[in-house]
Amino acid sequence: MKRKVKYGISMHINLKITLIIFSFLFAIVVAKLSFVVLSNDVDGIDLREFADNRNTTKQTIYASRGSIYDVNGDELAKNVKSYTVIAYLSSSRTKNEKKPEHVIDKTKTAQSLAPILNMSEEYIEKLLNQNLYQVELGPGGRGITEATKKQIEQLELPGISFISSTKRFYKNKSYASYLIGYARPNAEGEITGGMGVEAYFDDKLKGVNGYTEYQQDAYGYPLPKTQITEDAIKGSDIYLTIDNNIQFVLENVLTKLKNEHSLDWAQFSVMDAKTGEIKGSATVPNFDLNTLNGITSYLNPLTSYQYEPGSTMKIFSFMAAIEEGIYDGTAEFDSGSITLKDGTRIRDFNRTGWGKISYDTGFSYSSNVAATKLGLALGVGKLKDFYETCGFGKKTGISLPAESEGVLNFNYESELANASFGQGIAVTPVQMLQALSSFANDGVMVKPYIVSKMVDAKGNVILQGEREELNRIASITTIERMKKMMYDVVYNGFAYNKGYAPSNVTIAGKTGTAQIASDTGGYMTGEYDYIKSFAGFFPYENPQYVFYFSTKRLVSSSADIMKVVSSAIGEIAKVMNLSEVISDTDVSKIISLGNYISSSVDQTVADLEKLKLKVIILGDGKYVVNQYPLKNIHVLEGSKVYLLTNGSNIVMPDVVGWSANELIRFCNFIGLSYVLNGYGTVEKTNIEKGASINFDKPLEIYLKNS
Repeated sequence: MKRKVKYGISMHINLKITLIIFSFLFAIVVAKLSFVVLSNDVDGIDLREFADNRNTTKQTIYASRGSIYDVNGDELAKNVKSYTVIAYLSSSRTKNEKKPEHVIDKTKTAQSLAPILNMSEEYIEKLLNQNLYQVELGPGGRGITEATKKQIEQLELPGISFISSTKRFYKNKSYASYLIGYARPNAEGEITGGMGVEAYFDDKLKGVNGYTEYQQDAYGYPLPKTQITEDAIKGSDIYLTIDNNIQFVLENVLTKLKNEHSLDWAQFSVMDAKTGEIKGSATVPNFDLNTLNGITSYLNPLTSYQYEPGSTMKIFSFMAAIEEGIYDGTAEFDSGSITLKDGTRIRDFNRTGWGKISYDTGFSYSSNVAATKLGLALGVGKLKDFYETCGFGKKTGISLPAESEGVLNFNYESELANASFGQGIAVTPVQMLQALSSFANDGVMVKPYIVSKMVDAKGNVILQGEREELNRIASITTIERMKKMMYDVVYNGFAYNKGYAPSNVTIAGKTGTAQIASDTGGYMTGEYDYIKSFAGFFPYENPQYVFYFSTKRLVSSSADIMKVVSSAIGEIAKVMNLSEVISDTDVSKIISLGNYISSSVDQTVADLEKLKLKVIILGDGKYVVNQYPLKNIHVLEGSKVYLLTNGSNIVMPDVVGWSANELIRFCNFIGLSYVLNGYGTVEKTNIEKGASINFDKPLEIYLKNS
């Protein structure tokens, strides 16, 4: 019995101890739970934030970036799908040896991909021999097109795959590169503008991002009925004032100039003098907008380059004297040189002058002495005020980034003298175009603009470019007098200046040569240390366009500048029908094109040939997928109309006798790169008539003077 009592007492004690321990642990758990319930922060962790992050997922839906078009609706910039080539290297991916999902034969894979990706076999094989799960085949395999992806897929190489993304695509590559600018993905993957219109209107182009938000369970699966989606709003489309017909001409002449002569830079810009629309602005060096290859500056010469203009500024110093009533064009002065009160000696460019000549002749001969005498007669205040009235010394406000305002800072007699012939002050090309517009508007200046319209995702026009008059800078009498004097520069001044004149349209203008300021003070003294320019308008009888060409440190003669100006203006006059004399009979020959996209090729050709148009069919398809020119564009009988079909085989048409501009438009329309040789009409190309076009090689174009 005693043993049983002891055993019962022991059991009772053990049970009591167990109950006490259990109660203690239960109290700790309850306390901890109470603390968790009542507190947001446990063990340094914000539970509410932890729960939100764990259970709520939010994904950004990036808006599609708007496209950029020229004034006729030709697409210049758009978003396209692109792909990055990747190679899976780990054998762990392969579950069935008969269907391998990793790279098996690295040498064969490298040999197959090298010509397509424009990379060496050795480098690709080096990438494939890394001890990694997967590898990117860059740089050649980054940002490839749909066509290149299909070409690789047809090889059926094990382990080769693709990552899809979106990139900005510029069909015409370096065309208007500084105007259009570029856009690239940022760190978050959103395409963002970096230069030009792409940067200035970035907020409008990129649209409004959307998002998808939902709750998820502990395993990461979305919970039912918890998803909220806000759709992205596509960015607005922008239509520029640029006209392909004019832009291609400017690109062509400057490319040829750069290829044949050494230079720091050159720009050639044309503006509709009646409206202020920038119709074309080309620059060399330029760069490929798709790759940024060739970029040497991030500043647009049209708006951001400010420099001493030289004698083109005499247009406005002489105009100021006429407007002030102190100008007598028949009065004579001694040319050659003039000494100022402070001992500064101003010389004409030929140093000895031309003896005693009239002020009208002095303008034609670009006499610094004549300009100085007029500047001194005007005085600092009146000349500076007139320059400011013309818009110099302040920004035009054009919709492009980083515009410079120029420099108008002259106070002393020698500074006044220099300013009268364009030294010691600085202007921009867009300021020069703005001031020149007064010649087409009876002395009223119009503001330059680059955006024709902006259209939002719903098709609403949210911005409409339009003519904006600024101020009258001179009377009609003064303007007419200056127009005649600028005409005389080309046709009645130095005989060689007639080299600026095209054969099919009459122009008026003024030459300019300015020394380049040295960083150490004074001016550079090298043989080619000049900025040379030519400013003017055409047609002379009724100015429609103003233009401004300038180049820095061009290693060439003035004859080459004349060739650039005359060939460009002559070609523009031709393609814009300025040299056509439209009679009552000719009016019937003007044709407004319709929309032929999605139409049958056979029927479209028949309709266009009835209108006496020359139809160029591109591809062997049955339906039209694109056309040039576009709907509502007016052309004359005999003009070429390009129809791109849904067939992939594009053959070379008979292009012998075409103008350079016609063939350039053809190349840009189908996306074919080209190299120009010579001037004039097409003599031959490296692709024979009827041969299939290989888009991997440029078209070699050989021109001859007709």
